Amino acid sequence: MIAINDTLFSRASAEVIDLHRFFVGWFVAARADEVDFSRFERAMGEGFAMVAPDGQVLDRAAVVDHVRSSRATCDDGFAIAIEDIRPGWQSADTIVVFYVEAQLRAGRHSRRQSSAVFTISSSAPNGVEWRHLHETWLQMPEG
Repeated sequence: MIAINDTLFSRASAEVIDLHRFFVGWFVAARADEVDFSRFERAMGEGFAMVAPDGQVLDRAAVVDHVRSSRATCDDGFAIAIEDIRPGWQSADTIVVFYVEAQLRAGRHSRRQSSAVFTISSSAPNGVEWRHLHETWLQMPEG
């Protein structure tokens, strides 16, 4: 059994929730002017990579560019909920966190199982930075 570092898990959990709040603010047209994009850039560690739900592998630059260009592309109905967040493997400065991301976009529901790797970083929001993210469809957008 792995000993859980509650502080590292609480930081990573807070980061998952806070980053998805950032996405809602950034993507919703009515709120986008109030959101600081640098928060997102500070959270993405050097060498960050993502496996999107469709299997595409994206490097940090591609993810940052995609998020930047998606500003104000959603209506007020866009929502994200984070469910079933739990710790996975961890060491003194690294943790894997599992969670389900549920989205409502343009009236269509979707869900994805995610696993993310975080490392401690004093300059990142919540004291951890994203190093890797893997998302898998549980429910593709309806419609």
